[in-house]
Amino acid sequence: MQGMVQVYTGNGKGKTTASFGLALRAVGAGKKVYIAQFVKGMKYSELNSFSQLKNVEIKQYGLKCFINGQPNKDDINAAKAGLLEVAEILKSGEYEVVILDEANIAVYYDLFSAAELIEVIDARDSGVEVVITGRNAAAEIIERADLVTEMKEIKHYYQKGVQARVGIEK
Repeated sequence: MQGMVQVYTGNGKGKTTASFGLALRAVGAGKKVYIAQFVKGMKYSELNSFSQLKNVEIKQYGLKCFINGQPNKDDINAAKAGLLEVAEILKSGEYEVVILDEANIAVYYDLFSAAELIEVIDARDSGVEVVITGRNAAAEIIERADLVTEMKEIKHYYQKGVQARVGIEK
């Protein structure tokens, strides 16, 4: 089966969640899944969930959350090292589904370029399905993708001061 490139982007909630739903479906079909989380370095509940499943590996290539600030050299180095590791994983064909969680954000903050990400994706084993998440997807990534879904925020309880809740948002 030919692997496609999917992009989940937009300002609405649910990009990572949608990709993790696809991961769960893939595991249910006996496929191996690799999840690379760029930018993220904090402990989210999904790390606990995926550690209990066979055929899923999840690794974070972020340090701390800098989204309200600017990345530093260590953030950039962590992301670039992660992209190099993911490039080898994609070439190997060991995993049938590879999720690049928040890779769009990594590009947006210049941790690596859209061109570098596309080069890695295009060098993958032909049977690997790639899912790229994160708001602010670059035009080049959207153009390269086979499927693009935009999550659009209509209303969000964050606007009323509700913080991220364990098991729901984190």
